[in-house]
Amino acid sequence: GNDKKKFKGDKSSCSPSRVLHLRQIPSDVTEAEVISLGVPFGKVTNLLMLKGKSQAFLEMASEEAAVTMVNYYTPATPHLRSQPVYIQYSNHRELKTDNLPNQARAQAALQAVNAMQSGSLAVTSALAAEGGPLPGQGSVLRIIVENLFYPVTLEVLYQIFSKFGAVLKIITFTRNNQFQALLQYADPMHAYYAKMALDGQSVYTACCTLRIEFSKLTSLKVKYNNDKSRDFTRLDLPSGDGQPPLEPSIAAAFGKKPSLLVSSDAINTLPGLSVPAAPATLTSLAVTTSAVSGQMTIPGVTDVPGNSVLLVSNLNPEAITPHGLFILFGVYGDVHRVKIMFKKKENALVQMADAMQAQLAISHLNGQRLYGRVLRATLSKHQTVQLPREGQDDQGLTKDYSNSPLHRFKKPGSKNFQNIFPPSATLHLSNIPSSVTVDDLKNLFASTGSTVKAFRFFQKDCKMALIQLGSVEEALHALIELHNHDLGENHHLRVSFSKSTI
Repeated sequence: GNDKKKFKGDKSSCSPSRVLHLRQIPSDVTEAEVISLGVPFGKVTNLLMLKGKSQAFLEMASEEAAVTMVNYYTPATPHLRSQPVYIQYSNHRELKTDNLPNQARAQAALQAVNAMQSGSLAVTSALAAEGGPLPGQGSVLRIIVENLFYPVTLEVLYQIFSKFGAVLKIITFTRNNQFQALLQYADPMHAYYAKMALDGQSVYTACCTLRIEFSKLTSLKVKYNNDKSRDFTRLDLPSGDGQPPLEPSIAAAFGKKPSLLVSSDAINTLPGLSVPAAPATLTSLAVTTSAVSGQMTIPGVTDVPGNSVLLVSNLNPEAITPHGLFILFGVYGDVHRVKIMFKKKENALVQMADAMQAQLAISHLNGQRLYGRVLRATLSKHQTVQLPREGQDDQGLTKDYSNSPLHRFKKPGSKNFQNIFPPSATLHLSNIPSSVTVDDLKNLFASTGSTVKAFRFFQKDCKMALIQLGSVEEALHALIELHNHDLGENHHLRVSFSKSTI
């Protein structure tokens, strides 16, 4: 009963202590995840989990580290498993846990984290003794992403690098055919830690390797907030290509500390990683490349926290329908709801099954031409798409597809996860009945306004074929039009983008 009174007290009245008290911890959280909250601020020396009470105590090596941590998380509440976690100083000055039951797991997790950190910290502490980063090492990093088999967006970089401190600005660009970024931290020490920990790491398993060096620039000037550059301290900047400035909520979504999604077994699967708080993208989105086929498989990540609703803008109101958006975005994830804006039909909201799929859809569809316009896709400020109230007429602009039989990714581990490719002029067709000929299919595609450049059935399997159209835009239109087209004999045509050309 005493505990309750203690914690009701005002946070600030509690004097600083290196022991922190954490509340509202989700019941399924691992020790490693809780430890990972403290890691960016210094060494974590002990942990006591009170799972029944959804609380934990975390002991930092120094009071200074604990103060930095509380100051950082007070305005930007950290999240574990999508739930906010509250942190304050404890009345305890140290944690004595030696003779408590169930401490073995906590100690094992601490050892794993410290073993990982000691590699990078040995160097850092030597430098810290000399006063931190070397002279001339500022707070701006230059990042080159090698082996870019898979898109790395500004958001992904933000999520990864935020683990090490407050990221102020990011500019991305392509030079010498390489995707590069400049990233500015608030503090050179954070830039230093991030470089130590992440240089040479891969964002996704076996691809997208980060090469990081200090930039000679002392600070970055960002003119526009869009998918290529962003200043997280200035939400009022224009986007520069005719888009309105970022919705404050989008900016706020990126201003949140991303949830740390590391399970203790993730720690063991990333032997080379010198940070236990392997950034969310480094673990949960780990995309494994099967060396043989070179195909991507994304493990069934269903509970990635973050927003799964997209704002799609600059649509052609004459041509677009909720069904069209459902089919197109359905190539990159399961679309649950679509709403075309009643007053501004160039804009729509598309709700995906999870944040991972939303990110995939943005990286593949933003900037594609559709019905004569360049489509824009970003995260929306809305967490869900509201259905119209009963009896309210919205001209059929809002549709609920959550029970649609056309979802491609319902089955965990489905083969479709391995066949996600960017839009291309060549489409992969499957589920073709034996009675349908080359000419039938060519005519079918020509009837949607496509120019058919080439066609071939798969040798082994006449149920599948590749068809090459005049342009990527034609292929987008044809996919929307003809995916699930009834070819007779109870066969509905399946259409996807292909990585091959004919």
